Amino acid sequence: METQDIYFKSIHDFLAVFPDEQACINHLEQTRWGGNVVSPFDATSKVYKCAGNKFKCKNSNKYFNARTATIFEDSNIKLMKWFMALYVFSSHKKGISSYQLARDLDISQKAAWFMLHRLRYAFATRIPKLEGVVEADCTFVGGKNYNKHKAQRDMLNAAGTGSINKTAVLGMIERGGNIVAGVISNEDQQSIRPLLRRWVEVGSTLVSDGHSAYMGVKGLNHETVSHRQGIYSRDHWHTAHIDNFWSQFKRGIIGVYHQISPKHTNAYAQEFTLRHNTRTFSTSSRFDYILGNVVGKLSYKDLVKK
Repeated sequence: METQDIYFKSIHDFLAVFPDEQACINHLEQTRWGGNVVSPFDATSKVYKCAGNKFKCKNSNKYFNARTATIFEDSNIKLMKWFMALYVFSSHKKGISSYQLARDLDISQKAAWFMLHRLRYAFATRIPKLEGVVEADCTFVGGKNYNKHKAQRDMLNAAGTGSINKTAVLGMIERGGNIVAGVISNEDQQSIRPLLRRWVEVGSTLVSDGHSAYMGVKGLNHETVSHRQGIYSRDHWHTAHIDNFWSQFKRGIIGVYHQISPKHTNAYAQEFTLRHNTRTFSTSSRFDYILGNVVGKLSYKDLVKK
């Protein structure tokens, strides 16, 4: 899974590896095609190399380059700045705000915000099913109730719950391994059980709190710790690993992003998920791993539409 074609661990090293735009283009071409260029318009077509880092697809008679059909396509920002953004964004454990990135790269905040969301799109990589002992828990994102308007606080107090108007995020972590996290509609059986069946290998042991939504999944052993009764550990059964991830996730939101919308919450969850799953990678290996997943397109129109 981890490849090592380049090596850097600091900004100084990074600039030595990618001193100019051409070095970035060459590396993107190598990462995408490995020396055997494939047309994004017709994978069976013969490809001609042209001037200006362009290629021509014989069958479709169309020109393309390393940016075509990736998150970098249709961007006026130099690839070197994209690489710098990817390096900084993937290296900072709690992320980086669009305002800070705009200052670092000397671009507009709007352009930096769009860049970060395109990079989060590339963060959504696939992993194998979780197995062994898997901890599962749900958290809610949406701010503290005491910071809300009095009318909203009164409504929440009347309902007897703090989860109203918040976004539910389900997380599942394999002890010593990967994590899967994403937005769900509700913390109920209809939302949770299909995801447990999809992501947790049959025969694994699921550890959760006492919520009934996690219980009764066929093929999974189940252990619980009742948080409502003040029990957080029973023998070696606990949900400390997923709780630690939620702590990191929320500290990033509060300390760096301050506020995120329900629409984009899933993208932020993928951002923190990938950082956890590549925690043992070197800085340059994580960079290349994400760069290998940039194929795909996220338009600004799709990003901001309701």
